[in-house]
Amino acid sequence: MENPYIRQYPDLMVGKKILYVHGFGSSAQSGTVKRIQEALPQSTVLAYDLPIHPQEAMELLRKVCEEQQPDLIIGTSMGGMYAEMLTGYDRILVNPAFEMGQTMHDHNMMGKQIFQNPRQDGVQEFFVDKPLVKEYREVTGQCFTHVSPEEQERVYGLFGDEDPVVHTFDLFRSHYRHAIHFHGEHRMTDRSFMRGVLPVIRWIDDRQEKRERNIIYIGEECLKDSYGKPKSSFNKAYDFLIEHYTVYIVASAPTNDHEAITQMQDWTEQYISTPAHDRVVFTNQRQLLYGDYFIATEPLDDFMGTVIPFATDEFKTWEEVIVYFERLGGQ
Repeated sequence: MENPYIRQYPDLMVGKKILYVHGFGSSAQSGTVKRIQEALPQSTVLAYDLPIHPQEAMELLRKVCEEQQPDLIIGTSMGGMYAEMLTGYDRILVNPAFEMGQTMHDHNMMGKQIFQNPRQDGVQEFFVDKPLVKEYREVTGQCFTHVSPEEQERVYGLFGDEDPVVHTFDLFRSHYRHAIHFHGEHRMTDRSFMRGVLPVIRWIDDRQEKRERNIIYIGEECLKDSYGKPKSSFNKAYDFLIEHYTVYIVASAPTNDHEAITQMQDWTEQYISTPAHDRVVFTNQRQLLYGDYFIATEPLDDFMGTVIPFATDEFKTWEEVIVYFERLGGQ
């Protein structure tokens, strides 16, 4: 039966290989593998049952990377920790467990454990003891040892804002610039994949293909209702626009009110989340921006592109904006 929560994007990652690295106690039968393949039907998703011993797991992953040369690696939890060390590839780390030894101790992972998903070898149980925890402490000590300016642009860390298990956002941010919160918990769901991971896959695919999308700016005055919530159909319109365009939010940058900038950043993280990462422009001189479209309520006589006069008879709501851009077909 078709999953009603997963949309297909046959134009993304076409003909490319995506290596998925599962979390602790899981397997290649993780539901995330199916999510990726359903959403990106023109890609090939590779997944392997990882050995419990971390050094063996890393040896397997490095061998797979050498043989398969994946275009993208996605790792979740423990898999995110492993993926960080697979340098030379574009990577997305979802709730990466960079302190795996401590996490195992803090969350009652000692003793006999049951695999969460079926394994190819049929093994259903494994045992965690102190020597194994020590192995994980040693392997996590190898994280962040090969961070370079190039690697910083190729690695994205995604962190669920309601994750009760792993809290490594600040640790990741101290080494990489693309540290991003998404709405979700530790385990990935259809929603967190579509709204948190898929936008990043789109950015990576665009960069790999040297694909340039037309630019849309949205003025901050078009975002909120009188209660500070997103205007009706704004999120629907935003989700549609980012599928076809590069979208930026444009906000004022009052030099005498630094708190206003922080409040705007908090608002976009709460109501837009991942897709707004590095896509908020603070400026008091909108006429200096160069792009294709600007959705705004105020006149922009010096803007070189097309101005969409929001809240006018022609574009009263975001529904009218959606219709307009649907007719353009991404142009």
